[in-house]
Parts: sequence; C-alpha cells; structure tokens
Amino acid sequence: MMLASAGRPAGQALDGITAIDATTPAAVQIALAESAGPPVAADAAIYVLGPKGYTKVRDSRNGFTCLVSRQRTDTLEPECFDGEGTAAVVPVRLFVEEQRALGTSEPRIEELVDAGYKKGRFRAPRKPGLVYMLSDHNYVFDPERKAVIHFPGHLMFYAPYATQKDVGSGPGAPYIVAPGTPHALMIVVPAGPAPSHVEGSAHGSGSGDQLKPEVVVRQR
Repeated sequence: MMLASAGRPAGQALDGITAIDATTPAAVQIALAESAGPPVAADAAIYVLGPKGYTKVRDSRNGFTCLVSRQRTDTLEPECFDGEGTAAVVPVRLFVEEQRALGTSEPRIEELVDAGYKKGRFRAPRKPGLVYMLSDHNYVFDPERKAVIHFPGHLMFYAPYATQKDVGSGPGAPYIVAPGTPHALMIVVPAGPAPSHVEGSAHGSGSGDQLKPEVVVRQR
C-alpha cells in the first residue's frame, strides 16, 4: 500500500478543478478528499481513483474514510464517512468505480447496485451517523436543472428509505438525497458562509424546494 505523503496542493491550488478521473494526480485527490472533513480528515483512511477503480493510500486511525465520490463521471463530491458509512456506504462507492473502470454502462451499474442491496452484498446503515461534505469543491448534479452546479459545504446524515414527505419541505427543512432507497441521506447546510437563499433541488435525485445554489457549472 502506498502512503499519502506531504507536498499536497494548497487549497487555492484546487480552485478550478470541477471533476476528476483516473489520471488526476493522487496528491490532488488526497487534498480534495481531506477538504471534505477538516475535523476528522487528518487521521482518516484515504482512497484515490486509478485505472482499476479506487485504491487505498492511507489506513484509518479514527474509523473515518475520505475519498472523492462521483455520482456521475462529471461530478466532484469529496466525502468523509464515519465508521458506519465506511462499513455500509464506502463498499458501494468502491464497487461503482470498479465497474466504471471495467467499462460497465451507468444504467447497468445502477442495476447491479440495486441487486447488491437485495441480495445482501450491500446494506443500509444500521445506526445514525454522518458524512462530512464541508469542502468548497463540491460539484454535484441538479436533476431539476439537468446541470452540474457548485454546492456549499454541508453535512449528510444516514436516513435509509426516508423521503421528503418524512421531513417536510420549504425553508429550514433538510433535503433528502436518493429518497426511498437504502442509501438515502439527509442534507443539512450549516449556518455560516453558505448561501442564505437555498431553494430548489440539488445533489442527486429527490424533490424539495429548499436547496438552490447559485453557480451552474456545465449542462448536459
């Protein structure tokens, strides 16, 4: 196993990076992954994306795992998972990128993931926990705009099978990612420098009118 080393890009050196792939330097990927969870990243396991999928470049000393996830190949989602997410969610992330490296189509990958949950290969989180996504470098897909947008730093909490109806909607309500699925997550944007007018849907499939970050990066 290679180890994460010093000499990583400073935060400003990451500006302008809106996507990664297997050719993105490991130092850049490590810096992006660590930017997701400042409270935990220094002692977290780190994975980087390579030609065969993710490779672990550092073991965890605190139970957390950080990597740059990609809902789609044109999104950029630095995440740090706690111990429960490391056990339940990270294996799905690893599987998806392994399949992409093999050339499997996106619809087929989705079918394989769904089948994995049904057959017990994957499981929903079994207890409360969180995913740090506090990075300034979140570029996620907004299904309403059909565009990749810049999204403010936020926290996500495991909410298996939850829907927007379960938590309400409108200003102040959390947003549900992948509603009704084993991997559903509840998004909360911390108070502070994040945009105050957050309305509209973003960060994966779902419904709700409370999240609408401003910057549209690219459309497809």
